[in-house]
Amino acid sequence: MSKMIENLFYSKMGQTLMNAVGVKKPLTLQRYQGETPWVKGEVLLAHEASHALQQVLKDAEIKSQVFSEEDSSSYDALLMDATEFKTIEQLQSLKTFFSQHAAQLPVSGRIVILAKAPSYWSGLEQASVMEALNGFTRSYAKEMGRKGVTVNLVYMEGQISHSLATPLNFLLSHKASYISGQPLYVQSHNGEPASFNWQQPLAGKVALVTGAAQGIGAAIASTLTRDGATVIGLDILPAKEALDATMAKLNGISLAADITSDHVCQDIQEALKGKTLDILVHNAGITRDKTLARMPDHFWELTLNINLNAPIQVTQRLEQQNLLSQQARVICISSISGIAGNVGQTNYAASKSGIAGYVRHQASLWQHTGKTINAIAPGFIETQMTDQIPFMTREMGRRMNSLSQGGQPQDVAEGVALFAQPNSQGLSGQVLRVCGQSLIGA
Repeated sequence: MSKMIENLFYSKMGQTLMNAVGVKKPLTLQRYQGETPWVKGEVLLAHEASHALQQVLKDAEIKSQVFSEEDSSSYDALLMDATEFKTIEQLQSLKTFFSQHAAQLPVSGRIVILAKAPSYWSGLEQASVMEALNGFTRSYAKEMGRKGVTVNLVYMEGQISHSLATPLNFLLSHKASYISGQPLYVQSHNGEPASFNWQQPLAGKVALVTGAAQGIGAAIASTLTRDGATVIGLDILPAKEALDATMAKLNGISLAADITSDHVCQDIQEALKGKTLDILVHNAGITRDKTLARMPDHFWELTLNINLNAPIQVTQRLEQQNLLSQQARVICISSISGIAGNVGQTNYAASKSGIAGYVRHQASLWQHTGKTINAIAPGFIETQMTDQIPFMTREMGRRMNSLSQGGQPQDVAEGVALFAQPNSQGLSGQVLRVCGQSLIGA
């Protein structure tokens, strides 16, 4: 019945009726299809790039131009370097540049603003100006979302360096179609960047993805494989058939195991066959929803144990047993529910908020190592699980973001792949929201 209502809603007649009452069909977002380099079109710069930024654009193979009245070239993205803004008056250039050029962006166009973290500045006005960019980005993203355009902010924690190349390329590409209104913090690193293959940046890497049988986990495993990694997919024994089928398509390794068991790390070690893990993705998770007063104790305990305790314990044990490589990338799946909360999900929200706290603290412990840890917080993502939600509830979930639609498992997987890359060493302790800029808790 729910599917029949949905088909009617999205039929030509249904959309005509919805348009009459002001409910428009969501725009079709472009997503990454294997382009190399990731940014295909030209990027329009607000002003002449500094030498450091020019080098980053060159390293990232990004084609760019500075606007001139004589030039009528088309462009797919806008980039403003605001790292040297020091006065409130300089914020006027935001209005001038974007009001003149944003209207020419296509659907799935990109806008990125570069800034220095407010903590970098000692002066009150400079710090305030940098923080003002955050509010501008969030608000402008809500305006541009109606046109399918994303707006994001990159804070440099230090000087512009090669650490910026990969995250900048990501946010300017169709890999970031469902990410908008978000600040990303990039730590500056000296030295030469690792050799990089834009087509297969994870070539030679070994990854473990938990909860990999289907849905978001399967999409993560597929995307990491696409980028060159060998993937070990882990899921519970009842999901073994689906897990085997998923991993067979990817030429990966299937591991049926309980992530909460005492011997799971031994199972992982056997699957590694003498290798170490370069990428560890904690995707396995459950929901056991009830209001707090009616929640059985085992609902609470099971959710916290699988969603929060297992990622912490497994990561610690793997590190203690030297099964994580020196440049390991750990990525945990959090949730918008952990940021905004949700009725009947006190256990789930606590576990996912706990993941964010774990990631931030573990990042500080790994600060002077080659390891990084980050989290992805998905919003409403179209999966088999959300297909079971009644149509009107599902449609409301889809619409409650700036892009007015649900995300795809690939959107989450692309965020994971960003954090998994060798040249993402400047990203650690982040919680990246893949939610189309959720209007709740944003």
